[in-house]
Amino acid sequence: MRDTARPPRAGHRPSPDALLAQARRETPGRGRLKIFLGAAPGVGKTYEMLTTAHARRREGVDVVVGVVETHGRPETEALVAGLEVLARRTVPYGGGTLDEMDLDGLLARKPRLALVDELAHTNAPGSRHPKRYLDVEELLQAGIDVHTTLNIQHVESLNDVVAQITRIRVRETVPDSILDRADDIEVIDLSPDDLIRRLQEGKVYLPRQAERALKHYFSPGNLTALRELALRRTAQQVDDQLVTHMRAHAIPGPWAAGERVLVCVSEDPRSGSLVRYAKRLADRLRAPFTALTIESRRSASLSDAERDRIAETLRLAERLGAETATLPSQGRIADDVIGFAREHNVTHVVVGKSARSRWFELLHGSVVHDLLRRSGPISVHVVAGEEAAGAPAPHKGLGTAAPPRPSLLPYGAALAMVAGALGLGLVLQSSLGHESTDLVFLTAVVAVAVRFGLGPSLAAVLASSLAYNFFFLPPLYTFTIADPTNVVALFFFTLVAVAVSNLAARVRAEARIAGARSRTTEALYGFSRKLAGCGTLDDVLWATAYQIALMLRLRVVLLLPQDGPAPRRGAVTVMAGYPPEDFLDEADLAAATWTFDHGRPAGRGADTLPGAKRLFLPLRTGRGMVGVVGLDGDKPGPLLTPDQRRLLDALADQAALAIERVHLVEDLDRARRSAEADRLRQALLSSLSHDLKTPLAAVLGAATTLRDLRDALGPEAKGELLATMIDEAERLNRFIANLLDMTKLESGALAPNLAPHDLAEIVGTALERAGKILSRHRVELALGAGLPALRLDAVLMEQVLFNLLDNAAKYAPEGSLVRIEAWQETRREGDAVSLTILDEGEGIPEGDEERIFDTFYRVRKSDRVRAGTGLGLAISRGFVEAMGGRITARNRGDRPDSASPGAAFTLILPVPRTALEDAA
Repeated sequence: MRDTARPPRAGHRPSPDALLAQARRETPGRGRLKIFLGAAPGVGKTYEMLTTAHARRREGVDVVVGVVETHGRPETEALVAGLEVLARRTVPYGGGTLDEMDLDGLLARKPRLALVDELAHTNAPGSRHPKRYLDVEELLQAGIDVHTTLNIQHVESLNDVVAQITRIRVRETVPDSILDRADDIEVIDLSPDDLIRRLQEGKVYLPRQAERALKHYFSPGNLTALRELALRRTAQQVDDQLVTHMRAHAIPGPWAAGERVLVCVSEDPRSGSLVRYAKRLADRLRAPFTALTIESRRSASLSDAERDRIAETLRLAERLGAETATLPSQGRIADDVIGFAREHNVTHVVVGKSARSRWFELLHGSVVHDLLRRSGPISVHVVAGEEAAGAPAPHKGLGTAAPPRPSLLPYGAALAMVAGALGLGLVLQSSLGHESTDLVFLTAVVAVAVRFGLGPSLAAVLASSLAYNFFFLPPLYTFTIADPTNVVALFFFTLVAVAVSNLAARVRAEARIAGARSRTTEALYGFSRKLAGCGTLDDVLWATAYQIALMLRLRVVLLLPQDGPAPRRGAVTVMAGYPPEDFLDEADLAAATWTFDHGRPAGRGADTLPGAKRLFLPLRTGRGMVGVVGLDGDKPGPLLTPDQRRLLDALADQAALAIERVHLVEDLDRARRSAEADRLRQALLSSLSHDLKTPLAAVLGAATTLRDLRDALGPEAKGELLATMIDEAERLNRFIANLLDMTKLESGALAPNLAPHDLAEIVGTALERAGKILSRHRVELALGAGLPALRLDAVLMEQVLFNLLDNAAKYAPEGSLVRIEAWQETRREGDAVSLTILDEGEGIPEGDEERIFDTFYRVRKSDRVRAGTGLGLAISRGFVEAMGGRITARNRGDRPDSASPGAAFTLILPVPRTALEDAA
């Protein structure tokens, strides 16, 4: 549908958050979700969904029924009959079977619209997703539109409310985020009397079930309450969509489609009564309300007691169910309030009656009067309010102070700067004339305003005007002005000085607020970078504790659940603190445990276990609780102001994500190690059951033949059987030796005995040992002359060469050439000896050049290849690297026309420095 919204007015811009929310809804390729929401079973959600599906099908839309539960209702089954129904999949469970929606089949079929009944359904064990709403999420991601049904009692945030109303707790719930992301919600409404009549007629449950439901769940009072919950939850969704639409299109509003209340909070002691009035007004209007405080230039001069009063008032608003917001002033407070109200579609603004004198309002203006004049269609409630009786006096402990007395130092500094300007003006008067010396005074006024604020700057204006009149306007050294033009000049000088000082003081206050916010943002960014560089849980916890303590000036402890034996498993324990802390008393530990179990604050200043020394707040992510942060300080009263609480929330969110990231990495490592262990176990079992059993079977067969047919066999046959037994026993011995060598490598127990050795001697020993294996191959040796002695373990090096020669004999055809080359060369890392073993086999499959060195990995070849465990090359690499060398594998490049390109294994062994010195 074409958007016909009004264009934005001048000066209004779309909200980035609203545009982002709208973009998420309109993500290309994502399906649309429509929820048919009912107050109770039997109101006709499935029937209405099927009716809508038939209408869409008549429009040419491809509709498929993923799953629909008719519960034996004839009219519902009749509607299903006209639609394409996807067959369900059968899941074995508890000795029987369960029918579930075939998610993969639906994704493969990919209709334009899928019907998925009962969104809150729990899938059978073994399904890809534990809940059906997760199946729906996957369908939406695949670009399939989904129509689904849901009862209000299955909404997570209303679960407790429904349990209080019906005294029945529903176990299957759906997160509120699913409803918030829904593109359309259609309420299927039915009056309690009509629903009870349907129940009595057997159209909802079987007679016995219907009778039991009428007694316990489907009472008129329960149904009325559930009906109101469904309507209000849908109205909330519609209202949020309206506000998002207005903010995205910069529509100033308000549109009074729904009521919203805004209460203005300041340091005035009557602000608490304003919040309570706003709560009563919101309850009468059945509307949400927001508490707003404006950070103006006066905020910097507030006392600690006034700041605490604002913080306590905002906490009171939160306890009464309000949202709280702090807004930096952009100029006039009334304009800031009206702008916020229009942006958030507020219809009622509650503000306190001014207690200022008339003269004060004439000089400084009145926020109340400005609100009344600029409010437009917004209703403004001006409330007298009452100061809380018996309000506690400001604490005088550490971190608090009585309202500060005005300091005379800034005023003295202002007068000194005016005196300096006077001296400079007298010096410049002869060259500039007295008409231009007023700029010198104006510069001094601006400097005072930027450095000290409005009060000293006004004092500087007065002193500058008097000095300019006394020293520069004739008649000199009197306050009399003879020339009327000088009167006008002095008047405008004073006027400009006042305006400039006021503007400079305002810019100074806003710059201080912006600077504080910039420092906070920079600290959060630095904290985020620090967490990104933390690789262990201890590093993350230490960085978090230090950052919170640094930014909030409080003592911090972090508690995480411990993994231990029952019954302590899951209990929280101190993992980090700043200053270091490893002990909590029983009250604090009870508050921390309660916070972790319930996900809500506890301890000092909270509603739960307020006797604890510390305040404990939850650390959570989207997956659940990850820990608890405890705070303590020397300051009596509340520990955190609303700004500090928001800062702590930002720090806690980053810390929780970092902790969860560490846990996920650990889980991934454990899963990877487990998978690798399973793979190795399977490979080892395969080797034991086949590769090791094969030579053992040959030995047993030959020995059995000798025992049973000893007299019938001739000497030649007996010799062949004995040779077979010896060969297979030696092969079995090599397999077992390889397993033992690999065990040493993986356990780190291998310590090579390095000493200078002649490579040619080791090659000769290896060839002699492999003589029987290479008996059916031609061997060619090409070792360079003058090869230096290398620091090697002769036994390990011989085993490496034997394994490589065994590999060449295994994969190269009989009669082919096996060539051994060695030469000295200079590489980037230094001088080295390269030894290459080349064969004329089929070569290495493309992409397997590195995989062939993996444990138990074997290249698939023809049946003629002798069996092996797949350990030889892995052991060779381990031995070579233990001796400081490297081994690589590749296909030969000198046989491009041959059907068998051949493989080349190259050992790169470093030349010791002593050998180089001897050669020099």
